Amino acid sequence: MSNINRFRRERAKQLRSNTTEPEQVLWRALKNIPVYGSHFRRQVPIGPYVADFACLKARLLIELDGGHHSEDEVAAKDEARTRWLEAEGYRVVRFWNAELSENMNGVLDTIYAALYGSPQSEALALPTPPRPDGRPSPSRGG
Repeated sequence: MSNINRFRRERAKQLRSNTTEPEQVLWRALKNIPVYGSHFRRQVPIGPYVADFACLKARLLIELDGGHHSEDEVAAKDEARTRWLEAEGYRVVRFWNAELSENMNGVLDTIYAALYGSPQSEALALPTPPRPDGRPSPSRGG
């Protein structure tokens, strides 16, 4: 394993050990969403980034943003990160931390709709979507 991959894995492990309260709340709530044939993981290294939550089979990433993400410099980095992840075939859904306490049902409906097409869709086993370019997933060292 290269030093950079080792660093990313160690960073993800460190982030899992120091989970924020909003991350803990969403992690518990994600267990209420049926994800047949897959699951959500937290603090997942993908390329040069660590995603807050990921359902790799659905290529869906969930990012939680605190207030500092509204600062211009941080927002610009978030946008570049999202563009890179989307170019790799991932879908990125972002929520403000405050949304979890103000509208958890709406957050979960949005995640469910991202997985299955709409909040009213039946949850079925998730097919493995192809990457746009056919390359292996960057989370697997590709």
